[in-house]
Amino acid sequence: MHYFYHDFCFMSQNLLHTSLLYLKGIGEKKAKILQKELQLSTYEDLLYYVPFRYVDRSSFYSIKDLQPTAAEVQIKGKISFLEEIEQKKGKRLVAKFHDETGTIDLVFFQGIQWLKDSIPMQKEVIVFGKITQFGTTFNMVHPEIELVENYKQSLSFHPVYSLTETCQKYFINQKFMRKAMYEVFQQIFHHIHENLSTEIIKQYDVMERKKAFYTIHFPANVQELHQAEKRLKFEELFYFQLSFGLKKMDRINKFLSFPMEKIGKHFLSFYEHNLPFELTNAQKKVIKEIRNDLRKNSQMNRLLQGDVGSGKTVVALLSMLIVKDNGYQSCLVAPTEILAIQHYNSIVELLEHSDVKVTLLTGSTTQAQRSLLLAELEQGIIDILVGTHAIFEPNVQFKNIGFAVIDEQHRFGVAQRSVLWRKNTITPHVLVMTATPIPRTLAMTYYSDLEVSVIDELPAGRIPIQTIHKKNEDRLALFGFLKREIQQGKQMYIVYPIIKESASLDLNALIEGYDAMLSYFPEPEYAISVVHGKLNSKDKDFEMQRFVRGETQIMVATTVIEVGVNVPNASVMVIENAERFGLSQLHQLRGRVGRGNAQSYCILMTKDYISDDAKTRIQTMCSTNDGFRISEVDLELRGPGDLLGTQQSGIANLKIANITKDKEYIVATKHAVDILLQKDSTLLLPENKMIREFFLQNHKEKISWGRIS
Repeated sequence: MHYFYHDFCFMSQNLLHTSLLYLKGIGEKKAKILQKELQLSTYEDLLYYVPFRYVDRSSFYSIKDLQPTAAEVQIKGKISFLEEIEQKKGKRLVAKFHDETGTIDLVFFQGIQWLKDSIPMQKEVIVFGKITQFGTTFNMVHPEIELVENYKQSLSFHPVYSLTETCQKYFINQKFMRKAMYEVFQQIFHHIHENLSTEIIKQYDVMERKKAFYTIHFPANVQELHQAEKRLKFEELFYFQLSFGLKKMDRINKFLSFPMEKIGKHFLSFYEHNLPFELTNAQKKVIKEIRNDLRKNSQMNRLLQGDVGSGKTVVALLSMLIVKDNGYQSCLVAPTEILAIQHYNSIVELLEHSDVKVTLLTGSTTQAQRSLLLAELEQGIIDILVGTHAIFEPNVQFKNIGFAVIDEQHRFGVAQRSVLWRKNTITPHVLVMTATPIPRTLAMTYYSDLEVSVIDELPAGRIPIQTIHKKNEDRLALFGFLKREIQQGKQMYIVYPIIKESASLDLNALIEGYDAMLSYFPEPEYAISVVHGKLNSKDKDFEMQRFVRGETQIMVATTVIEVGVNVPNASVMVIENAERFGLSQLHQLRGRVGRGNAQSYCILMTKDYISDDAKTRIQTMCSTNDGFRISEVDLELRGPGDLLGTQQSGIANLKIANITKDKEYIVATKHAVDILLQKDSTLLLPENKMIREFFLQNHKEKISWGRIS
């Protein structure tokens, strides 16, 4: 019985993968156009090519009541006369169409020879299209024409598919698409098999699968259409969630790690005597979640989201102290040397009264320092190794690494991160941190194979940063404001964009900006640091440290300071050409100020005229400091693929569901998958057989790299 079912499913899959070349009414030329223009090659492709809108064809207009409108209209009448007219380029065909109230012209510019023979004359037809006005005459260009006797058999609620001009040129129009869909359903309707269990269908009130596919293309009414959309979005997100849910189960069941049950002297001493501030409730909650994970012998794989300045590093350090108390080593990997150095300095300062050994490894580490470091690391003398991608190098070996913190994980490739796990016979626990808040709906999908922790409150006493939009005409007033801040002992950043395609031009803009600052803030009364990516590490660090020590009041820089610079005395962030930055980058840059007890400001300088998207970004920044709200707007503007990068592009490739708009289905499918895998983690129960079969046929490739966060 099992083999028969599998073979039957395989046969059904083969039919779905049949080339459109073999579908009635298509042929070789149209098949090539469909593939090239719409990426439609198989019956299954056509099945998933859902309409982008629908037109109610139940209403008819009289010619006397017509008005120029962007909406399509339909009229019942007869064609009485055809005329082929020469024009400068080619010909046009004009058909006189009339009803009892008047006459309009139907105009065609393509396929004239074929149309002359196929347009039904003196028969009752229905024409459908957009009305345009030429002088006092109404026209309808390239309308659909259908005999009334045929129309009675069709639906009144018509789908509208996204088509290109090239498609139209080859008569691949709306009428053609509906016919093609109808032909496909004639052949495959009985081969569209259910892929959700009866229990899930009933619990979440979703339509039968084959009915949903038919209804999405040929809806009888709005209510049925909504039910079909619900079913197909639910199904798509369900299997998307399932692929990550299975990865998570696979990791929990197969990849053991070190159970760390002890809370010892290093954690307790630091927590009770050396913690420089009271933890927020959100930080305490996250530490408890990490503590519970570390107790287990299955690998922890947790994502820690926290806004700029929310205290993620302290949470990571407290976790590493638990690891130290249990006799294991930890590492913290950062994407840039600047950020690695900041983490290192911060941790060393916090552990000033502790015997925990912390070491830094970057590309700038000398050979002599590296040799000693590698020896101490392998002997277990080093407790916490902080560094850049240099930690991934093969000669970096730990004695017993039990915990790895990856900061800004989206900047490291999956294969790159996997190197860490191979440095041990047992996989270390993993904490992935990001200072770019990810929309909760996005975290619930792509990161559903991780446990997600959120620090969504800032430490007490922080004064919210004031964000202000200014234009070039306000520059003199801005300079006056900056002088007043400097007179009060404050420091500031002036940031210029660097876009790879025009790096030399952008660098010139930075130098010009620096010259302008010098003319208004002359030496020796003022001192200015300049930092950009073209500087070598030594010069960059020299300039950074001058600013950190307060020897310079102004830092003119590129986005190299987006992360990793921590100067509590800096109170102003000026971002030049702010319209060229994304929301995430603007938010990160703003986070460089507001780290002390004084009021801080972020000034967004733009051109006088900016795009609508840029206006939305600027307005969002001025209206909120909430990184999670900013990430939601970013998602709406850029889409999930742009937001998370190519590694997470599967989210953007959803065919029917929309990660931005379908939040209720994301929540529902996450719930459904969690319950399913709690009951049947291997999908071997008889009632889940169809889910297992469908997943293996369509989604198996998504569980590769399952153990890497």
